[in-house]
Amino acid sequence: MELDETPTPIDPEVRAYVSSLVTAVGGTGADEDGRYVLGDDALACLKDLKKWLKLYDEKINRLDVARCLAEANLVEGDLLEILALWPEEAIEDKLKSKIALACLELLVPLTWPLEKDETQMTVNHHRHMPYIQIAQASYKRAILENQSKCTLRTAVRIGLPPMAIPIAERTSRDEGIIRLLLYFFRNIALISTPQNIPTESKEDAISRSATIEAFHYQDVLALILTISSNIGEDFNSQDVVILEILFHILKGINVEKLFMDKDKIDKSNADELGNLLAKEKNMHRSYAKYAPTRHNRFGTMIWVKRNDARMSTVSGQENLTNAQLTLSKMDRSKRWNKPRRGKDVIYSNNRFDLPTPITYQASQHLRSFVEEFLDSSFNPLFNHIRRAIEREADRVLEVHKQQFFYLISWFLQAERARRQRESASQKKNKHKKLVETFEANNFALVASVLNQETFVTLHRFMQDRLDLKSWRELTAGMRCFTQILLIVQDMANSSLEEDQEIAENIQNRIFYEETTHDRVIAVLRGYKDQGFDYLDACTELSHVFLRMLDKYSKENIDLQVRSRRRARKQKKEVALERGEADAYGDDASEKEDVAEAQRESRERKFDFTRFSSKFMTQSCINTFVAFTKYYNDLDAERLKRAHRFFHRVAFKQDLSVMLFRVDIVAMFYNMIQGPEALDHASPVSREWEDLVRHLIRKLIRKLQDRPELAIEMLFSKIPSSVFYLEFGYEKQTVSSKSRPPATLEVKGAMSKDEQIGVVVAVLHEEKLDSINWVMNILSSAMSERQSWEGEAAARRINQTQGEDSSQSLTEPKAPSIVALPDNEERRVAMFRDAKLRLLMSLVGFERLGIEDVPDAQWVIPCTLSASQLQEMHSIVQRHRENPTKSYGDDDPMTAEELIRRKPLPKTARAEFDDDSDNEGLTSSGNEDFQFPLGGLRDMNSRTAALEDLRKKRKKRRSSHSDDEGGISDGTREARRKARHQADLEKMNKIKSAEFVYDSDEDDEEADRDFFAREEQRRKGHAAKFMEVLRSGMIAAKKKGKRKAEDKNVSEKRKMRLLRPSLTTEGDEEESLEPELGSSSPVPQDISDGSETLDDDSGSSIPVAETNQNRILRDTPGNVQALHRSTPAMKSFSIHTDSGGELEDEEVPIKALPRRRYRPALMFDSDTE
Repeated sequence: MELDETPTPIDPEVRAYVSSLVTAVGGTGADEDGRYVLGDDALACLKDLKKWLKLYDEKINRLDVARCLAEANLVEGDLLEILALWPEEAIEDKLKSKIALACLELLVPLTWPLEKDETQMTVNHHRHMPYIQIAQASYKRAILENQSKCTLRTAVRIGLPPMAIPIAERTSRDEGIIRLLLYFFRNIALISTPQNIPTESKEDAISRSATIEAFHYQDVLALILTISSNIGEDFNSQDVVILEILFHILKGINVEKLFMDKDKIDKSNADELGNLLAKEKNMHRSYAKYAPTRHNRFGTMIWVKRNDARMSTVSGQENLTNAQLTLSKMDRSKRWNKPRRGKDVIYSNNRFDLPTPITYQASQHLRSFVEEFLDSSFNPLFNHIRRAIEREADRVLEVHKQQFFYLISWFLQAERARRQRESASQKKNKHKKLVETFEANNFALVASVLNQETFVTLHRFMQDRLDLKSWRELTAGMRCFTQILLIVQDMANSSLEEDQEIAENIQNRIFYEETTHDRVIAVLRGYKDQGFDYLDACTELSHVFLRMLDKYSKENIDLQVRSRRRARKQKKEVALERGEADAYGDDASEKEDVAEAQRESRERKFDFTRFSSKFMTQSCINTFVAFTKYYNDLDAERLKRAHRFFHRVAFKQDLSVMLFRVDIVAMFYNMIQGPEALDHASPVSREWEDLVRHLIRKLIRKLQDRPELAIEMLFSKIPSSVFYLEFGYEKQTVSSKSRPPATLEVKGAMSKDEQIGVVVAVLHEEKLDSINWVMNILSSAMSERQSWEGEAAARRINQTQGEDSSQSLTEPKAPSIVALPDNEERRVAMFRDAKLRLLMSLVGFERLGIEDVPDAQWVIPCTLSASQLQEMHSIVQRHRENPTKSYGDDDPMTAEELIRRKPLPKTARAEFDDDSDNEGLTSSGNEDFQFPLGGLRDMNSRTAALEDLRKKRKKRRSSHSDDEGGISDGTREARRKARHQADLEKMNKIKSAEFVYDSDEDDEEADRDFFAREEQRRKGHAAKFMEVLRSGMIAAKKKGKRKAEDKNVSEKRKMRLLRPSLTTEGDEEESLEPELGSSSPVPQDISDGSETLDDDSGSSIPVAETNQNRILRDTPGNVQALHRSTPAMKSFSIHTDSGGELEDEEVPIKALPRRRYRPALMFDSDTE
């Protein structure tokens, strides 16, 4: 006899131990009339079975014990019978309560749902999972069908004593019992008929309707309401378990049918059945046109030979008479072998997109539960769960977030449906006060999910799932957001002003963030093949969002939105007290300027047209086209959604070109006149017919205007193609110029050698090739410059030995050497890399051109000799071989920290601007003087001096001698030009301290020489001033005689001779009008020329003189004429001490009448 050597799936020893324990628990016998009797050690056996499940199955990750218990029929044969033995009145029986709790501890792991995870499944999982799933379905059927045993109610009795204890006095054991009870209800609600596994049990026995009815009759729904309404007060950690129970009870249930009355449900079912029968009848009618008869039942096959020598075949006699049907069959036969890819892991337990029908009795029980839940438990439960999600509690898993947002959308939809039903019934009875009371209470019941905290959590969840491409969870978020928008819309349409104000605030918060707008567009554009549920959710969200935003923007014209944009981080404005003041701080380096960017917000006015145009892209249109392809399966509301979008594209946005594509036009045609067209009796079909008719007309007109559209209809449209097809020409775009980087410099007073070392150390880490390129350019330039210098030396020798050696030798300049980049990357770096540009500038490179553009050339100037280039090359090479990374001893700084952005130079502005024509000082070659004549002086003192001079002129108006009347116009023009030239020479020699800046380098020896020269100039000026003062004493005595000689001069002569041309800084040139009573005339030998008089110290004093005689004489008149040339000057100070040195003493100066000469010497009261 041969033994059976086939391998058993379970270890025989394990099977023996488990079977013996199951037998010892208890059983039925003939002596007990078929009643179940517990064994002597039933409690101990139940605890041992629990240990086997925990230590063998869970820790070793095997399912052997669970399968042994399923084969031994432990649940139906023992556990349920033991729970039935505990009567309701035996509350004080401790032994039975412990045994019942032990049974519950076994039921929870045995009914725990099994999820297929390819990364964690072993051979035992694949072997045992189908059997255990069938066993779990039988467990659920046994628990739900046997209403007399009331297993669920017995389980509720197990958890009531711990629930009665206050939360502060509960132990961990009490919390564990409550959690164990809730997980048992969760498992019962979750278990369903396994897919693709044949079972003998009826599906109705464990359906959703049976579960809801059992939960209702055995007080499970009442327990859920009690815990949910007291969450946060008497219960804390049970929120996520309640969430799971609600999710698995409510997922997939149609909310609209749930709140319908019996008559409406029957009518809805009848209409649905009628629509299905009408579709079937249309199918038969279209088929009957070309259906075979008894005379043409022979098989037929036709083929079409194409241009590429290929053949396409179609079978059926109907193809002989209907060409359109033939082509449609050919199109259906075309299949694209799409490349396979790994399928995403889909847990069927968390799917909520599968519709689940329930019976009318179950819908009544569920509707009453939902209404009570909305009235008492919605706000506490969802507010508590949201807080747990925000603080990322350990009990909250990722799947709970999806269930949280899906249940929010489900309950909000239920609230809207209940509100519509109650409003319709109460308005029908004309109870206006009841309507207002219902509306006021209705919106307050869901206020916990309409606050800003929920919006922030929802938007963060949607953005995270969009980034992670978790489409199912993103679908739950989109449905939640859509229902929030719809409930807010109902609040805005409410008759109560309070609800309208709340809706206004909520819409303002939602539409204020531009990121929300962009996210709605992103989910619509991101559709590829995520499934119909995602397609339905994203199209519904975009439709509702666009419609509400359009209405809200029209009501609020000044709507502001907050947009976020990338911006460079602003530099610090506080100067650092390290070394020298750094107005930009260490953050001003180029690395941080480029790398450190932050999101900054700004408000702008909202433009709905601009926003809606973002939906008019080809990807958004493709999403709605994919949605519309299900037109035979879509209801009227979904068809209207697609119709509104295409109408907006074609007519509101006037972008019908986007819809002119072959597949889109063919889909529209099939919807109206195809073999599977819409029902022409429905009102939605008429709207689609009008839309398609207008689109076809626009297509025909556009083809006549733009024949190239016939080619473009084969492809998707890009913006440039759309613009060309609309307007007939290409859109002109202006490219913006690239901006050069910021100019950098090295901090501190470092020599050029040290500065080059700092830059080389920074570039040495990442851009060593840039240093090598600079060295190569310097090396090649040095060789070329040496060759040129040798040639120049030979040329000089040849010119020296020539025939005419007395002529001056003009030596040509060396040519500039262009620094050519070695590759394209280097060419870009020469414009964008600020540190490389700093190194090039330090070694002597110069950029050609005024504008800093990407194509600007860098050259080595002619001023650098070969020895200087060799020195720069050696410096760069030395620092390249041994770079210095840190500088300083006390507070060392890295080389990167020593580089900063070069601050812009502060241009000094004068206190006044001269906008006058300045006719007397204007020349074609010397117009742009960078500082005014005579330095910056006080405007008030200058104006006062002019007023004083004008008053004195009125007293000194007198006629001049007739000897001056013989001067010709040519002589006057020559004198005017001479005066003008003298003024230009004088202004070119002015050195104003207002425009002198301190140097960074101090040279004591140079300063000493400078002050010595200044002292010598002061002494020379003082000597000349003393000589002028001595001659001024005599001028006062001769004043009376000159007044009598000038009385007979005509008024016209005086006006021409006495008109001065004074130019003051910052004011327009003024003309002082002569008056009668002027002072004595000037001698006849005074001319209008001017030249400069050099003193011993090298300074130049401009003096007015004639061709033969000098104006400055040792006479009082000449002294007065000299000082009258500066009308702003009334007195000046001379310093003399006892030793002959100068000291402060004010000497009054009186001015003679000025003739036609320009001021020859100007004095400033603030200078010596």
